[in-house]
Amino acid sequence: MIVSKRLAFFGFFVLLLASGVYAQKTKSQLEQEKRENLSKIAEAEKILSDTESEKKATLGQLRALNQQIEAREGLISALNQEVGLLNGEINDLSIVVNALQSDLKNLKQEYAAMIYSSYKANHGYSKLTFLFSARTFNQLYMRLKYLEQYADARKIQARQIEEVSRELDAQRNQVEIKRSEQKTLLNQQLAENRKLINLKTKQSGLVQELTKKEKELKKELADRKQAVDRLDNLIAEIVRKELERSKTLSSTAIANEDEISASFESNKNKLAWPVSSGFISSKFGKHPHPVMKGIMQDNPGVDIQTQKDESVKSVYDGKVIQIAYVPGMYNVVILQHGEYYTVYSRLKEVNVKKGTLVKRAQPLGAVHTDTNGVSEVHFEVWKNYAKLNPEQWLSPK
Repeated sequence: MIVSKRLAFFGFFVLLLASGVYAQKTKSQLEQEKRENLSKIAEAEKILSDTESEKKATLGQLRALNQQIEAREGLISALNQEVGLLNGEINDLSIVVNALQSDLKNLKQEYAAMIYSSYKANHGYSKLTFLFSARTFNQLYMRLKYLEQYADARKIQARQIEEVSRELDAQRNQVEIKRSEQKTLLNQQLAENRKLINLKTKQSGLVQELTKKEKELKKELADRKQAVDRLDNLIAEIVRKELERSKTLSSTAIANEDEISASFESNKNKLAWPVSSGFISSKFGKHPHPVMKGIMQDNPGVDIQTQKDESVKSVYDGKVIQIAYVPGMYNVVILQHGEYYTVYSRLKEVNVKKGTLVKRAQPLGAVHTDTNGVSEVHFEVWKNYAKLNPEQWLSPK
């Protein structure tokens, strides 16, 4: 039957909707994005509260605020996409509902026409009169078969009407459920937009306050550059000594070093984060200063703003090759992983010793918190003398 085929098609069509074939991202993917952004927002709020306790405008506050704004924008984007996904589902379901309504109308018309045709054919007689008015036995038999076929056809038609009616009710119910979800999402979207506006207003005020402190910010930038240069020199000297030492190694020892290097390299984009919570507050390489126009910063690693007293951990198995104190960078731990080195600085304390073999995620010390209430670890990755972008090595967060 045509209607049965059409019902099968609608069933397949609804399955496509449920599986998210027509969406670039599925509902579950968007839900995951929302959860991740909510987690980032909560994390940034906690870090911001640490810096705000000092009651003065700082770059740490601005970076935490920027992270909140970025996460909030990501959340709103996921909400927008989910609303769009629901709009598409509601439109598609409406097409199904309209088609089912049309089928139901046609089925009812066909059913009515069938009864009317039967009535006309029998001239309004009862079934018994119709049967026994036959002139011959053969005619009686043919009329009996006709009535049986007619009864079967009516049953099939009635069953199809019931099936289409049930499917129509189910699809209408789905439309109502989707509209209810859509309303909830639109309310969430509105609330998040209001929060985003408040955050951007706060951000604008904080930038204005920091702009008035340009002299202080320039000194802070100069001090940081000196501290980075001192750390660079320390690392370069360690690399030089290790390269000299490698010249005296046996072939077995060299093979072992190569194996360690290969193991580290195979974990690119999979390394553990040096802190459990936090966000990258300053990226690798050259980028504009967040407040002072025309001023560029050059970062040999990444800065990760985190919570007070956060444990700083090894990103991978390695050997503690150096522990030092560098002015401006505080306590520094350098791990060796064959020809690779990971550097952890701005630690207030260190709880490992030089020469120790450490495992992935093993605590090395605790993060330093400055006078502005900012807790930030500086992390670098080197391959011999080459400085690498740590974001390309750490696992996605």
